[in-house]
Amino acid sequence: MSSKHFIDDPTQLVNSALHSLTLTNPNVALDPASKIIYRRPSHATPQVSIISGGGSGHEPSFAAMVGPGMLSAAVAGTIFASPSAEQVRTGITSRVDTSQGVLVVVMNYTGDVLNFGVAVEKAKASGLDVEMVVVGDDVGVGRAKAGKVGRRGIAGTVLVLKIAGALAARGRSLGEVAKVARLTAENTVSVGASLEHVHVPGRAVDGQDDKLARGEAEIGMGIHNEPGSERAKLDLPRLVGRMLAQLLDSGDKDRAFLNVNSNEVVLMINNLGGVSVLEMGGITTEVVTQLDSKYGIHPVRIITGTFMTSLNGLGFSISLLNVVNTDIGGPGMIELLDAGAEVTGWSAPIRKETWEAKNTATRTEERGQGEQVKPSGLRMDKSIVKERLELALERVIAAEPEVTRYDTVVGDGDCGIGLKRGAEAVLKHMNQITLTDDPVLTLTSIIPVVESTMDGTSGALYAIFLNALAHALRSLPSGELTPSSWAKALEQSCGALSKYTPARPGDRTLVDALYPFVEVLGKTGDVKKAAEAAAKAADDTKGMQASLGRTVYVGGKGFEQVPDPGAFGLACFFGGLAGRVDEEWEKV
Repeated sequence: MSSKHFIDDPTQLVNSALHSLTLTNPNVALDPASKIIYRRPSHATPQVSIISGGGSGHEPSFAAMVGPGMLSAAVAGTIFASPSAEQVRTGITSRVDTSQGVLVVVMNYTGDVLNFGVAVEKAKASGLDVEMVVVGDDVGVGRAKAGKVGRRGIAGTVLVLKIAGALAARGRSLGEVAKVARLTAENTVSVGASLEHVHVPGRAVDGQDDKLARGEAEIGMGIHNEPGSERAKLDLPRLVGRMLAQLLDSGDKDRAFLNVNSNEVVLMINNLGGVSVLEMGGITTEVVTQLDSKYGIHPVRIITGTFMTSLNGLGFSISLLNVVNTDIGGPGMIELLDAGAEVTGWSAPIRKETWEAKNTATRTEERGQGEQVKPSGLRMDKSIVKERLELALERVIAAEPEVTRYDTVVGDGDCGIGLKRGAEAVLKHMNQITLTDDPVLTLTSIIPVVESTMDGTSGALYAIFLNALAHALRSLPSGELTPSSWAKALEQSCGALSKYTPARPGDRTLVDALYPFVEVLGKTGDVKKAAEAAAKAADDTKGMQASLGRTVYVGGKGFEQVPDPGAFGLACFFGGLAGRVDEEWEKV
């Protein structure tokens, strides 16, 4: 691992690298505040916009793949860290053409899925047509170890972006583009290997870094220095053989994610950033030779180069795309893969006509934040709404010491403070605004407060759920809201939340209290009974082994003595809602 860099300041490094793309590709512009590279406005026929992104350090993914034939915009986080939900929201609502819909493609990492998910739900709630595809192509970590989190997204994601981008450029609908993107993701498998971890500019060098021995390779290493499946001292032929086995061995039940039996297979060999062009040539020859001799596979396309890096990672990855029928009446995957793309991160050159056009147009308008929210047509007595929320929020605030005590035992001790901070901010907000009888207007005014004051994974989960709830409420017929109407909207919101987190009842998370509340409210229409169900479910998490969240890593026996802090805090909120409203529901 080299800790020497020409630019040691990570902020300057990311900002200057993004700016460089506007110098090398006249098609794109930069929103420096939000770290978004986007296509400049032009007179081209409107098409489905495709947005992707993630942490910096994986260049040329994703920003260098913005341009005609590929992405409409890319949102960059800091090095190896997801961009914020607000960055992504700006990209979706204000930096691309939304007239034909927007497809968001993101790799399967918790931070990316949650933050992009928040933005997608906010965009949907504002009335935009947006779909999201999550790519998990890595087979390096098998089913048993990956668990509910699932496979990581790595270099195969680039094939999804290329094919979806080419289809969008042909004017196909959002539904068709999303369908083919998912089909491509489902038929792509990848695995990587590296001879060393990488050093992130600006970080201190730890003398205890987990170095690999000379000649030792980490098989299945992730693109953020994550460990893989094993370490072994192997020469290149044996290393490639081990990697291909993980991709193609149908007998490996832990990794047999895809049966590559198509007559057409695409091979992509990706440089993780630090392998010489000379060695990449040797690696490519070895991979193609073994595919032929051991598996009888003759790829119809062989793509090799630098597409998704891990900074200067001394490694490479192998991706296989099983070419299947798209069932959209043409074009096929190969035709889309071959289509031109005017981006610097793919192998097509920028056209002479583009340079000569000297397009200087930019997008500077903002949409979403501060925009007038339209009434929903739903009604609910504002005085009852105020009473319910105040009681619920005050109960959360009062419960903070208890929640903190629980989280100190099984977490990092910040859950109670986070809930209290959010509750206090919402209470303050409610005292500063004039409430109306439209519950959706009240909810949409509260959501930004939650997003800006509650951080961490639970904050993102609440943000996704509340944005989805606003969207679900707007789908209801106008008129007075009833408990059954609320239950229907809450069920839809649970469904939206489930797309972004694998958490389900029994995983020891806040979901353990959420689902019973929604279920009982739907069956009985009684808030008190629903709150009691949530409280019982939260208490039942005591002794429950966690399968998600920080508790998984804390270890020890603390989970046997205390309930899940997030579930307990949410149950307190529901208990506050039930305190004064059982009899009031009949009036609504």
